[in-house]
Amino acid sequence: MSMKITAAHSSRVKKSRKPAQNPFQRRSSSSPISFNPRRKPFQGAQSKDAADEVEVHSKLGEERLDDTGVIVSLATDLNFRDVPQFIQYIHSRMFSGIPQRAPGMNSTRIAEVLNYRAALPPMVTLSHLHALSISSTTVDREIAELTQAGIVRKVAIPNRGVGAAAVGDGLVLVSEWERLTLSHPDLSDDVKSKYISLLKANPTSTTIPGTHFTVQEASALATTGFLTTFTGPSSSRSSLFARPGAASLGTLSSLSAVGSKHASGSLAAVGGSDAQRTICGGTGSRTLSSIRYNFSLPNTGSHLRLLVEARTHLLTLLKKTRHREAPMAMLHERWDGGIAADDAQTRARKARGEFTGVLPGRTKKWKQFYGLQFEWVLEECVGAGLVELFETGSVGVGVRAT
Repeated sequence: MSMKITAAHSSRVKKSRKPAQNPFQRRSSSSPISFNPRRKPFQGAQSKDAADEVEVHSKLGEERLDDTGVIVSLATDLNFRDVPQFIQYIHSRMFSGIPQRAPGMNSTRIAEVLNYRAALPPMVTLSHLHALSISSTTVDREIAELTQAGIVRKVAIPNRGVGAAAVGDGLVLVSEWERLTLSHPDLSDDVKSKYISLLKANPTSTTIPGTHFTVQEASALATTGFLTTFTGPSSSRSSLFARPGAASLGTLSSLSAVGSKHASGSLAAVGGSDAQRTICGGTGSRTLSSIRYNFSLPNTGSHLRLLVEARTHLLTLLKKTRHREAPMAMLHERWDGGIAADDAQTRARKARGEFTGVLPGRTKKWKQFYGLQFEWVLEECVGAGLVELFETGSVGVGVRAT
C-alpha cells in the first residue's frame, strides 16, 4: 500500500489567510489618537445651546403669555404733531436697507428690488395713522381739515374684502401727487396741467365725471394709472383699479341671464338696439357722459397686493402658535427668517466655518416682500384691528391675534 499523500488529501485542510498589511500603515492600538477621534471645536456646546434655544421657543409657543395690560397706541415720538409728518415718517420706514455684507442677492435682483420700491406710490393707510396716533378722533378731524385745504388727499379703496384684505382709505400728500404727475414722461404738458387743476378743484372728491376729459386724455391718464374706472359699491374686487372699458364687458353670469330671459334670435337676446354703443369694440362710439373715474396713482394695485399679502403672512406666523400669541421678539425673528446677525460673535463663528444663519436674499421677507420691515407690517395689523399688543412682564411685549 502506497503511503504517499497526494494534493487532493491535503487540499481538504484550509487555513484562513489574511491580507498582508503594510507595516507603514499599521497603527498601534495603544495610540491615543484611536481613542480620541477628531471633532469640531465646541461641537457639544453648540448642539446643547441649539437644543436649549429650540426648547425655549417651543415653550413660548405652547404656554400662554402673561397679560399685564394692553398697549393701546404705538406712538413713540411726540414731536410728530400733524398728519403730513406722520405720512412721511410711515413711508420712509417701510423697507429695510439692502444688506451690505452677504445679502444673498446678485446685482440683478438688487436692482429689481430697488426699482420695485421706487415705483410704489407714496400712500399710507388710515389704519396705520390710527396705530401711531394717540387719538384717532383728533387725527380724523385733522385729516378732514387738511383735505379741505388741499394738502392731503384721500384714495378710496372700496370692497377689498374682510380681515387682512380690508385696507380702508389711503392718504397721499397732494405735493407728492403733483410731483408724480409732472415727472411722468408719458403724459403731455397739457394733460398734466389739466389733471392737476382738476385735483385742486375737487379736493374732497375721489371721483370725477368723464365729461372733463376727451377720449385721448382719458386713455392716456388711464394707461399711466392716474385714472381708474369707477365701478360702484356693488362691484367685485377683481374690477378695482381696472382700465376704462373693462367694467362694461360684462360677466358670464350676466350674459347667461340675458340669454335666458329673451327668445333666441331676437334683438333683445343680444342686448337690444343700443348693444353696439354700450359694448366696447363695437362700431359705435361710447360717450363719456355716463362714465365716472377714480383719482388714482400708478402701481396702486401693486402696493395693495403687497400690503394684503404681508398682513396675511404675519397672521399666519402668529396663528401657528397654540394660543395665537407670541412674544414680539420671537415673531420678529420669524418674520426675518432667522438670518445671521451682524455682530462680532457671528463673524467669529463664520470665520470658524460654523452655521450662522440664512442669507437674507433666501428668506420670504426679501423674495416676496422686497425687504418689508416687521415693525411697519405690525403697525398695519394693529391699526386694522387684526392683532393687539400687551405687556407680559417677563418676555417683553406680546402680540395676540384678535
